[in-house]
Amino acid sequence: MTFDAIGIAGTGLTTHRKWLDALSDNIANINTAVTPAAPAFQERYVVVENSALSPGVYVAGTELGSPEGRLVHQPDHPLADADGYVRYPDIDLGDQMSQLIMAQRGYQASAGIVDRVRNAYEAALQIGRS
Repeated sequence: MTFDAIGIAGTGLTTHRKWLDALSDNIANINTAVTPAAPAFQERYVVVENSALSPGVYVAGTELGSPEGRLVHQPDHPLADADGYVRYPDIDLGDQMSQLIMAQRGYQASAGIVDRVRNAYEAALQIGRS
């Protein structure tokens, strides 16, 4: 039972870490401009599923947002086309920051569970030694 709790919390740690990685990638590329003919940076979404073989969750993969992005009129930008447009990703910073907070708290909760279960296991070992 104790090891199941550590294993389940471990899957949560891995899943939240990968979610944090995707979010940091999205935030880092929010201002990445390309020419209008090129696809924009595509927002990363982490796909999570229940594990059929063991308790917990796992990252089944990632999905990508639209390569269409948004066109912005910036005639002085070095990547601007003849009409003065550049393409940016269509990523909402507020949404990314909200998800970042949720992913951080989920990671912290899973790490806290690992610590509490480890402490309980150590206490049980101490009782057994007495």
